[in-house]
Parts: sequence; C-alpha cells; structure tokens
Amino acid sequence: MDRYLKIALAKGRIALQAFGLFESIGIDCSSMREETRKLIVRDPASMVEFILVKPKDVAKYVEQGAVDMGVVGKDTLLEQQPDLYEVLDLGIGKCRMVVAGTGESREHLDMAVKVVATKYPVTAQKYFSGIRQSIRVVELDGSVELAPIVGLSHLIVDLVETGRTLKENGLVILDEICPVSARLVVNRVSLKMENERITRVIKALRQTLGRAVQL
Repeated sequence: MDRYLKIALAKGRIALQAFGLFESIGIDCSSMREETRKLIVRDPASMVEFILVKPKDVAKYVEQGAVDMGVVGKDTLLEQQPDLYEVLDLGIGKCRMVVAGTGESREHLDMAVKVVATKYPVTAQKYFSGIRQSIRVVELDGSVELAPIVGLSHLIVDLVETGRTLKENGLVILDEICPVSARLVVNRVSLKMENERITRVIKALRQTLGRAVQL
C-alpha cells in the first residue's frame, strides 16, 4: 500500500455528511471538519487522501483519473453523463429534480414549444423529449425561480429539497422528474488497479448504510 487512495468530495454540506460515513468505516476525517482552507487532506493511517472541489467538478476528476473515487450528486451524473462507475447510493443530500412554474403554468404544458429555464439543460431536454414535448432551454446559473415570475420562461427544471423556496416565490411543482441523492463513483482504471482497496471501502460503506436503514 504505497500510494494514497484519492477521493474527491464536493465542498459544502455533502462533504460534511460524507465525512460522517467515511468516519464510520474507520477513516479519520477530523482535520477536514476544522476551519481550514486546505483543499487536500490526508489520513496517513488509512492511506486515504480527500480532495475538496466544486460539486460540478467531482465527476470530471474521477473520470479523468485525477482521483480514484468521488462523492457526487445524481443530478450531476445525469447532466454530465461521465464515463465512470456509479457504485453506491449513499443516501445523503436527498432532494428531487422537478418541473415547476407559476399557478398559470399548467396551461404552458400543452403549448407546442415552451421555454424552460434551468441549470440542467441535458436533463430538461431528456425529460421533455421523453414525454414528446418540445422546449427551448434558457440556461441559468443563478436563481432559476425568478425566470417564470419575470416572464423569462414558462417553466423551470430545478432541484428542490422541501419546496419552501418555490412556495415563497409563488411557484408550484408540476411534475417530479426523479429523486436525487449523493452517489459513490469510481474511476474505471482505478477499479482494476486498486480493486481490493476500493472494494473494501464500498463493502464497508454498504454495511454501514444497511445498519442505518435497519435502525
């Protein structure tokens, strides 16, 4: 075991939740919980190296082999469709991908072509193509909820956790596309080269998650 097993985590709440899971299988994440600007932290005892990156970049790090494994939202996997192994649903970061709009937006569902604002253009196109409806996508990075309110779009496709933000802005959920949660992903080459170590981590996490479900 002469090299660190590298794991990419998305900065923020998902990383904090992931730390709990990794700690439960004996990997020391205490230094990652401290107030620090470090982006790379190692646990010499378990020979694991954690790398903190932006959520949208996790899959890219894994796919390109910069790291061996990663924890990334299903929404990112649906949007980027990276070439890697999705091996485990970690059950954290749970939310939903939905279609939403104003109270009058139900009428827009029957329009020949509707405008949809979203941070997830690939997911939106796939969903509406699946129900045989045409859309024009307006891709946004900021508050998607504003788009139908100010007339930029008829509908939005976005992630919701409780739906509170939608409600406070006068929007309603019109349909649910899919549930979303954080997934453990593995680089294809790493799974061959570090199969024993990676498989051990996967099995340990699966056992931990199984016990959590039983409780």
